[in-house]
Amino acid sequence: MLMRTDPFRELDRLAQQLMGPGTWSKPSAMPMDAYREGDEYVVAFDLPGVTADAIDIDVERNMLTVKAERRPVAKADDVQMELSEQPLGVFSRQIVLADTLDTEHIKAGYDAGVLTLRIPIAERAKPRKISIGVGTGHKEISG
Repeated sequence: MLMRTDPFRELDRLAQQLMGPGTWSKPSAMPMDAYREGDEYVVAFDLPGVTADAIDIDVERNMLTVKAERRPVAKADDVQMELSEQPLGVFSRQIVLADTLDTEHIKAGYDAGVLTLRIPIAERAKPRKISIGVGTGHKEISG
């Protein structure tokens, strides 16, 4: 039996009980990290205990939506739950993607409870050199 307590964990647990698990109409938020790595924008979502078939990823224009459902694990009839802190229910996150990202070529991977999306940066958004023509007073700048 576990006896160790953490007052902040207790507050989190109470808030979870009051708000209830996430539902499809009112999902809970999921933690994420976002960063640029070379020519890709990477977004990683923490989804421990969620199976890959319970994850739904949609992109409409520049709105990325990730939804996932963590279902309870079936337990034997003689199991008596002593402590349950793992959140269940539906989790969702929406992100507005910049126009400089190529939403047509998003790659998704799922490993060890982390969903990782790799979004390439569009060619038009990459830095480029612009040469200046020297000549008869008329200069043309092209990109």
